[in-house]
Amino acid sequence: MDVDKEKEMLKDLIWLNAVIATELIQITENVSSILRHGPPPESCLVDHNRLRQQALTIVEKYRDEPALREHLLGHR
Repeated sequence: MDVDKEKEMLKDLIWLNAVIATELIQITENVSSILRHGPPPESCLVDHNRLRQQALTIVEKYRDEPALREHLLGHR
């Protein structure tokens, strides 16, 4: 595999990992809401939003596409 293909593959993996990470955060919030019969604690929501933003910052260094940002903003 040439260097350009390897770089593209790594960019794809970074993007995919960010999607997986942010979806797992959302699943955690959803399960918490179900089990608590209400929203997760505010401190968790703040932390989760910070983690989402960090994942988004990382992925946007390597991919100039708005799909993940638009999706994450739709969760709120």
